[in-house]
Amino acid sequence: MDNKSKEERSKNMAAVKNRDTDIELRLRRALWREGLRYRISSELPGRPDIVFPGKKVAVFCDGCFWHGCPKCGEVPEQNKEFWVKKVERNTERDRQVNEELTGMGWKVLRYWGCEIKHELGEVVQDIKRHVQ
Repeated sequence: MDNKSKEERSKNMAAVKNRDTDIELRLRRALWREGLRYRISSELPGRPDIVFPGKKVAVFCDGCFWHGCPKCGEVPEQNKEFWVKKVERNTERDRQVNEELTGMGWKVLRYWGCEIKHELGEVVQDIKRHVQ
């Protein structure tokens, strides 16, 4: 149960970062240690978190809450209808971005935050397979 007021919750959610999150930084450090060089600034649709321009591989680090992870994404009870619609819009936008990038010849890789946190080695190896 949410014990914060509507104003406190709004302030918390507004403070959530949209780049350089802990999962992004964790994955970027691991990729760098493996010798994989990438770009983090991109004008591509959806603004991928990590880009390998020469190989045309775009990597997204999807937060479990914001993108509706089937394993651990939970919807808050307070203002539930709003959050369900928000996650649905994010999911639909993710699908559209995937289609657009694929149509441009890019390989799109998406990883849940929980995968990056708990299965980092497997995620890095999967990216290596697509990049090399």
